[in-house]
Amino acid sequence: MPALAQMFGYLFGAIAIGVPIAFALLFCAMVTGMQLGSAADSQVMAAQLMRGTDSIAMMALPFFILTGELMNRGGLTHRIIDLCKATVGRVRGGLGYVTIIACLLFGSLVGSAVASTAALGAILIPMMAKAGYDRARSTALTASANLVTPVMPPSVPLIVYGATAGVSIQSLFLGGLAPALYLTLTMCAVWFVISRTKENVQEAPTEPPTFTELSKLALGAFWALLLPVIILVGLRGGVFTATEAGVVAVVYATIVGGVIYRELSIRTLFEALRSTAKMSAVVMFLAAAAQVLAYYMTISGLPDIITDTFSGLADNPTLLVISLMLFVILIGTVLDVIPTILIVTPIVVPLLEAADVDLVYFGIIFTLANVIGLITPPVGPSLNVACAVGKVKIDHVIRPVLPYLLAQTSLVLLMGLFPEMIMVPLEWLSP
Repeated sequence: MPALAQMFGYLFGAIAIGVPIAFALLFCAMVTGMQLGSAADSQVMAAQLMRGTDSIAMMALPFFILTGELMNRGGLTHRIIDLCKATVGRVRGGLGYVTIIACLLFGSLVGSAVASTAALGAILIPMMAKAGYDRARSTALTASANLVTPVMPPSVPLIVYGATAGVSIQSLFLGGLAPALYLTLTMCAVWFVISRTKENVQEAPTEPPTFTELSKLALGAFWALLLPVIILVGLRGGVFTATEAGVVAVVYATIVGGVIYRELSIRTLFEALRSTAKMSAVVMFLAAAAQVLAYYMTISGLPDIITDTFSGLADNPTLLVISLMLFVILIGTVLDVIPTILIVTPIVVPLLEAADVDLVYFGIIFTLANVIGLITPPVGPSLNVACAVGKVKIDHVIRPVLPYLLAQTSLVLLMGLFPEMIMVPLEWLSP
C-alpha cells in the first residue's frame, strides 16, 4: 500500500504545517496528478471542483443548515429545555436527563453537533452548575449527549455521505432514527449509573408543574417539535425529496420563528443567512476539493489496489465493517467529521460493494464512528466548544467524558456486529 501511504503522507503533512484541510486536499490531488504525468491538468481539476458541488443532494445542505439557524435564533432552544425540565427534571440527576433529551430534540432540528453543543451548552452547563452539579462533569455530559445530532435527521454528515457515495439521503435519514434512539438510551443508562455513584448531582427539589403549566410549556414547544414530524412523514410518504424537505423546513422555521414565536426579526434573519452562507461555503469547498482528490485516486487505480489488498475480508463483511470502524475512529481523533467522510468514502465504497455491504447501513455506522471523534481529545470540536461555553479547561473534562466515550464506541461496534439493529427498523420505516 505504498501509494496510499504516500497520498496520506502528503495530506497529513500539509495539515500538520497548518494548511487548511480543503487546500491540503487540493495539494495532495495536485501532487498525485503530477506523478501521473498528463493527468495534471488545470482544466481537469477545475471540472472536478465544479463536479464536487454540482449535486441535487448537496443542495439540501444549506437549506437544513439555515433551518437550524432560524430555529435556534427564533426561540426554540429555551422552549425545548423548559419542557424537558418540567417532565424529567425532578428525578435524581434530573438536569442530566434534561440535557440528554434536549440534545435529541434539538438535534432533530439543527443537524450539527457543534452548533447544538454551543446553543444548548451555553444554557444547560451554567444551569447544572448553579444546581450543584460538578461543572466538568456537566460539560462532559453536554458534549457527549450532542453526538446524537449528526445521525438524527436532518443530519449534515449524512447528507454529505449520501452525496459522496451516491446513496439515497431519504433512506439515510430514516435509517438514522433507530441509532439516535440507541445513543439516547445509552447516554441515559451511563448517566443513571453516574448520578447514583458520584456526588454533586442532586439539585434542590422543585415543585412539580401543574397541569396548566405543563400544558402551556407543551403548547409553546409544540410548533418547534412539529418540524421533524413533518419532515419524516413527508419523506416516508414520498411527498417530497430530501432536498425539497429542506425548502419546506426553511419556510416552516421562518413562519414559526417570525409569526408564532415572534422572536425572529429582520436583523436575526440576516444573521442566520450570513452564518448559513459561511458554514455552507466551508462544507461545499471541502466537498469540491475532496472530489478532485477522489478523481486522481480513481485514475491512479488506488481503489482497485485497496479492494485487492482487502479482498480477503470480502468474504467476511462483518469483519470488514468492524475493521473500517476502528480505522475511522482512529482517524477521527485528528480529523473532523466532514473531511473524514469526504476523504474516506470514495476509497472504501468499491471495497464495500465488492463485499456486498449495504451502503445505507454502512453510512449510518460510518457516520457514528466519525462523530465519536467530536469528543475525543485533544481535537474533539464538540468537546472544545463545550469547554469554551462551560468555562472549563479541557484537561479537567477528559476523565468525566471517558464513560460516555467507551459506551458510545461499544454501541457502534455492536451495530457493526449486528446489522439488524439498523436494517430492521429501516425496513419498517421505508415506504
